[in-house]
Amino acid sequence: MKINTKIRYGLRAMISIACCDEPKGLLQKDIAESQKLSNKYLDAIISALKSKGLITTYRGKGSGYKLTRPANLITMYDIYTAFEPITIVECLDNPDFCELECCCNANKYWSEMKSEFIRMLKSKTLEEIAVKERPCIEALLN
Repeated sequence: MKINTKIRYGLRAMISIACCDEPKGLLQKDIAESQKLSNKYLDAIISALKSKGLITTYRGKGSGYKLTRPANLITMYDIYTAFEPITIVECLDNPDFCELECCCNANKYWSEMKSEFIRMLKSKTLEEIAVKERPCIEALLN
């Protein structure tokens, strides 16, 4: 399994926003600069995070992005699924994909693996991840 770049950069953007203490939020250009991302690529990441309801734009001139809820209430599952559904193998989500779906022992294993992966993603909060990164993020922003 390989985690795509939007999920990886989405997590990095969320860590940056979670670590920002500015009342008006963190500007997109500052996220792009600190994370070494192009503004254009970051547009798609920000859009997905906003669509999922994880971040919002602070109102007013010179406003940036803020979390919509505390970092301890946002899980890695929330961030991951902002970009794509949890798909381990095609046959789990599409029974018509394989004619052996009804009696496949491998299918049972993949189903357990998917459940464990979801459990693992839901068990880690953004706060737990960001607290380890805060000194690094602060150094990049200053």
